Amino acid sequence: MRSRRTTLAVPGSNPRFIEKAQGLPADEVFLDLEDAVAPSAKDEARKNVVAALNEGDWSGKVRVVRVNDVETPWAYRDVIEVVEGAGANLDCLMLPKVRDASHVQWLDRLLTQIELAMGYEPGRIGIEAQIEDARGLAGVDEIAASSPRLETLVFGPGDLMASLNMKTLVVGEQPPGYTEGDAYHYILMRILTAARAHDLQAIDGPYFNIRDVEGFARAARRSAALGFDGKWVLHPSQIEAGNAVFSPTQEDYDRAELILEAYEYHTTVEGRGAALLGDEMIDEASRKMAQVIAAKGRAAGLTRTRRFEPPS
Repeated sequence: MRSRRTTLAVPGSNPRFIEKAQGLPADEVFLDLEDAVAPSAKDEARKNVVAALNEGDWSGKVRVVRVNDVETPWAYRDVIEVVEGAGANLDCLMLPKVRDASHVQWLDRLLTQIELAMGYEPGRIGIEAQIEDARGLAGVDEIAASSPRLETLVFGPGDLMASLNMKTLVVGEQPPGYTEGDAYHYILMRILTAARAHDLQAIDGPYFNIRDVEGFARAARRSAALGFDGKWVLHPSQIEAGNAVFSPTQEDYDRAELILEAYEYHTTVEGRGAALLGDEMIDEASRKMAQVIAAKGRAAGLTRTRRFEPPS
């Protein structure tokens, strides 16, 4: 899967921000045509996005455009103009405010028609689906199964908090008065479980106080601990912290690779289903857990500092 430790939001109406984003170390950049762009600026923003995808240097980044939601008058033009104009330089479209599977299926069908008309490989362009209200959360399992193009489920906290009538005006922090546990735990686990059941990535939403990097890191550590693959970033100051939180430590990465090597040796050479690695028993469950950490480490560009040495 593509690495999405940090997903940087960039307004499609701001050429200066778009140019700056190309040199930032975010894993993914999404050029936004939705909430970050005023209705009067959407036509011009589409042109900016097409030009940036075709002319910019996005090396090493997942290239995404967030279109407007399917119930707006802009969605179909967003898809047609962006994909016809720059589909060869586009990895995914992000679809906001997904409320049921039909929204994703609409985008899938439209993408297929454009790909066939343009001579692109059908199915190459992926979809990221944002879960942003109570209806979307209630139907998240059907949404997760809606299309083979789907790559991620994305938590949209602001709209979802509003749809639930949460008593707060701050996106990313616990609502005032909620003093026990985590008000977002169920939401995060619901999205994560649906994503994993269908081999998708799960991405946490933004933390709006861009100057509070420690607050951002605290929120990121919560979702990373659960198993999320990454988090939105709204400002360059959040990228370093996000990349660090969603990458394994060097020690954990080395340990994971050792477990994989040791398990392979013991099961194939010695014919054993379980064995010791140092003082730790490893078995098939250990291998599955190590695969997760090793994959995250490889995606983050870590290199091994230790190797498994078979017993003599």
